[in-house]
This record gives sequence, structure tokens and C-alpha cells, in this order.
Amino acid sequence: MPEFREVSVTDAPALTLLTQYFSDRASSFPSAQGSYRTTLPVAQDFLPPRGVFLLVEEGHSGRYVGCGGVRRIADSPAGAVRYEIKHLWLQPHVRGLGWGRVLLGELESRASAFGAGEVVLDTNASLEAAGALYRKAGYEDIAPYNDNPNATNWYRKALVSQERAEA
Repeated sequence: MPEFREVSVTDAPALTLLTQYFSDRASSFPSAQGSYRTTLPVAQDFLPPRGVFLLVEEGHSGRYVGCGGVRRIADSPAGAVRYEIKHLWLQPHVRGLGWGRVLLGELESRASAFGAGEVVLDTNASLEAAGALYRKAGYEDIAPYNDNPNATNWYRKALVSQERAEA
């Protein structure tokens, strides 16, 4: 099973994985949609309690094979505290092992601990496995909540924050 390490998006291992992620997206981005536009994460957006950035480690090997983050964004139209999942990515050799589902669950848990009432994310329809993962995890389609030029699909999932669950 994967282990998670909380880091700054500016740490060397995080930058290495983000570079791999952006390269992977750029090389597989549908040409009919133009060119993939890389947007580096802003470090302070991924510092608790505004957010967190995680590296995925293969067991206790010290070998990082993926990443993902969650950050606070504007509240939902209904007033729910909203966090956004960003840069969820795994190296190809660990895909299909269920680690994407585990990472997504960990990010949801972190958002819930920060008080999120819901999480949102965007993706591209060309990432069929990602879309299937989100739908299986209980995400529903929503109208665009941002202007990400790389996105074609937007999703949300209601959460029960840990603060509310403990009350």
C-alpha cells in the first residue's frame, strides 16, 4: 500500500513529480483542444489549513511515485466550505493498483479535517480512467466552477467534515 508524505510544492521531490505530471498531460493532451497549459501550484495554497500537498511513496521505500493536493477555494454557491483537489497523478507503473482511489480518499479526508463541506475537481474527458475513478467515488457532474483551459469536466462531492462528525 502507498504511504503519504506531506511536503511543500517547492520541495525537490514534489517538483520532480509535478514536472512528470505536466509532461505526461502535455504529451497526451488532445490536439483538437489546442496545447496543454501548465500552471504551477502556488506554494502557500497548499499549506495547512488552506491546503496540503502529498507525495505518494511505495511503502517505506523512499521512492515517490505520485502526488496530489487539496486547497481551499471560494465557498460553493450554496455556502459550503469548498476545497479543490489538484494534480492527482500516479506514475504509469503503479496505476491500476487502486492507489488512485486511496490517494483520492486521503485528500478528501484532509479536506474534511480542514472543515470542507464539499470538494471539487476538474479534469479532461480524455482522462477516461480518472473520470471513472471520480464517478465511482461518488462525484457528480457540475457546471464549471473555474476557467481552467485544460478542463472539459467538473465534479463535486459533498463531505461530512470531521469537525461536524465529532460534534
